[in-house]
Amino acid sequence: MSVAVGIEAPSPRQSARRRSASFAIPVLIAMLAVTAIIALTVGAAGIPLSRLPAALGLAGESTAMTARDQLVLWSIRIPRIAAAAMVGGLLAAAGAIMQGLFRNPLADPALVGVSSGGALAAASAIVFTDSRFGEALRFLQTELLPLAAFAGSLATTAILYGISSRSGRTSIAIFLLAGVAITAIANAGIGLLVFIADDRQLRDITFWMLGSMSGATWTKAALLAPVLVIGLAACAFVARGLDLLVLGEADAFHGGVDVERLKRISIVMVSAMTGVAVSICGVIGFVGIVVPHLLRLVIGPTHRLLLPASVLLGAILMVGADTLARTIVAPAEMPIGILTAAVGAPVFLFILLRQRGLASL
Repeated sequence: MSVAVGIEAPSPRQSARRRSASFAIPVLIAMLAVTAIIALTVGAAGIPLSRLPAALGLAGESTAMTARDQLVLWSIRIPRIAAAAMVGGLLAAAGAIMQGLFRNPLADPALVGVSSGGALAAASAIVFTDSRFGEALRFLQTELLPLAAFAGSLATTAILYGISSRSGRTSIAIFLLAGVAITAIANAGIGLLVFIADDRQLRDITFWMLGSMSGATWTKAALLAPVLVIGLAACAFVARGLDLLVLGEADAFHGGVDVERLKRISIVMVSAMTGVAVSICGVIGFVGIVVPHLLRLVIGPTHRLLLPASVLLGAILMVGADTLARTIVAPAEMPIGILTAAVGAPVFLFILLRQRGLASL
């Protein structure tokens, strides 16, 4: 007597996701290349596509116009595009890890207070170096600002980890709630600084809080690169654990995952990625929410593919937003946080409306 075992065929939606997933990385790489080329050619000093090879040193003879194009590209535009791409990749990857860790598509690095801690430290540096007490350090304000923001992000992470950890175990719920509390404290501190700041300091703080890539340089891009490389390597390490964690901590543990170590590594990764991004460009919201969620709808939830795809799509989004920010009101420049919020907020509301049907309230 034989027993026929039937295997359920994948649904049309699952089949479409598998096909999309197989092409996701090549398509995203091509999209990033196209976005970067567009970003190279547009701006206050436009460089037509026909002059781009010569400006990049790939073809053509050297002329006065070529020298001008090369100065614009290599001194300003290329480091800015590289920094924007890496910042977008870091924020999107941090968001994907956060959503996997909390098992919630609404999780975002800003929720844990890392961005707010960095913003408070940056605002403090702006006010201090512009006061009579910090007058001796005023000439170092440009260098101190990213250092202060990164130090503030790291200090916030250390405080959160100390609050949420006990006897070698880390409570994700306490980590999140403590992050909300620290965000409120940091925002109160920023509000106090805004109250005592003069007009110039207030403008600098506001511009920092809205986010901008205008200060991007080769030095800052070089600071981002190793964090991105290490982050990508760590993503490959935590991808399987995050996939199993969706089933619950107990099932993940029985699946061979060291859950506590996964939590620690993920928290450090999110904090480092968010902290270094904030230190370079200020506070930029919604990238960590929007990018991973959109990719889950297209390629599915598998983190082995979702994490690198998030890096690429985050880079595309940031390079595109930065290009628009420096051209839409040229010769002035719009803070990039305004554009990411204008795109991200409607998508966030869309996610909330989809989640509403799953809520029990």
